[in-house]
Amino acid sequence: MLRAIETQTVASSAPVSSPPQAIWLLEQARAALEDDLGSARAMLDRLAAVLTNAREERSFRPNSPARASGPARGGLAGWQIRAVAAHVEANLDGSLHVETLAALVGLSASYFCRAFKVSTGETPHAWIMRCRLEHAQGLMLETAESLAHIAAVCGLADQAHLTRLFRRHTGQTPHAWRRENRPWSRALVTGSLERA
Repeated sequence: MLRAIETQTVASSAPVSSPPQAIWLLEQARAALEDDLGSARAMLDRLAAVLTNAREERSFRPNSPARASGPARGGLAGWQIRAVAAHVEANLDGSLHVETLAALVGLSASYFCRAFKVSTGETPHAWIMRCRLEHAQGLMLETAESLAHIAAVCGLADQAHLTRLFRRHTGQTPHAWRRENRPWSRALVTGSLERA
């Protein structure tokens, strides 16, 4: 077990902003506290990096501390951001159009795009794609579904589309990222190697 923890800590030094990853790191650190303080300390350091990265990525969300000072000048109001976020989250598996999002909050498409970028720092399309990739990452960690199925569930055209976007944003293919970050696949591989 400790060998698997040490291997994972050394092998994946880049922080990942996934809640399942954070939960798994916390459980492993708690288990390592009894046996090896060095491994526990390394896991807690990695957990801190994961949580810091997640906080920075979500700083545009309505209830975040970064938005505590109120809406950005020329940006969307809090209720508008929440309405758009809820609509996108509920419809990630289908097509989402800027015109629909703009109509949802009572703005023209061009003004909505400008105001959205002021509020979030991203264009609506980039934000939707990032939401889809985050959803895909969660599914890759939590399920054993094929990448083609995950791509379809996330509203992407096909597995190739998922792979292109994923590689552009993470620097890895979805398969490599899943193999590296899914806790039970690593434990199964490590367990089978130790028995041999």
